Amino acid sequence: MAKLILIIISQILHFVALVSAGKGENFAKTINKKHLGLHKEKLTHFRVYWHDILSGSNPSSVVINPPISNSSFFGSVTVIDNRLTTEVAVNSTLLGQAQGIYAATGQRDVSALMVMNFAFKTGKYNGSTITILGRNAVLTKVREMPVIGGSGLFRFARGYVEARTMWFDQKSGDATVEYSCYVLHY
Repeated sequence: MAKLILIIISQILHFVALVSAGKGENFAKTINKKHLGLHKEKLTHFRVYWHDILSGSNPSSVVINPPISNSSFFGSVTVIDNRLTTEVAVNSTLLGQAQGIYAATGQRDVSALMVMNFAFKTGKYNGSTITILGRNAVLTKVREMPVIGGSGLFRFARGYVEARTMWFDQKSGDATVEYSCYVLHY
């Protein structure tokens, strides 16, 4: 009798497992991109100036983890909320903010992992973002980093940016960098 009960319970559990296994099959499906309003892909180019201000009473960049030694920047982590403007001058027209972090990742060179969103606050792109994630070889004249996504008008974005340092103050660490952005989006 005990064997019969175990066999019946085993059969019931097996049946329940088979029935419930089919329920997870429909969690994803292919849809037509036009249902999301995605039509023809566009290439947008824009140029902004990124102002990394570590000095003064209201810095836009704050080191949250100092470097592991005095001889290099390796290990340093900085949180940013940098102005994005139309010109090199920090007080030129504000287009948005670069928000994210950069971490000094080079032990034998000056390089950083850049993780940031360009959040636009004016004009046609107000409320839209692009996301940049990549290696920045800081002392190289032109650095290229990938655009890995976006939101708003930059939904499904991909592309790259070219960064060029326009101004750098060795004493304070303040800098202005030109970002030339090439973004494919719908």
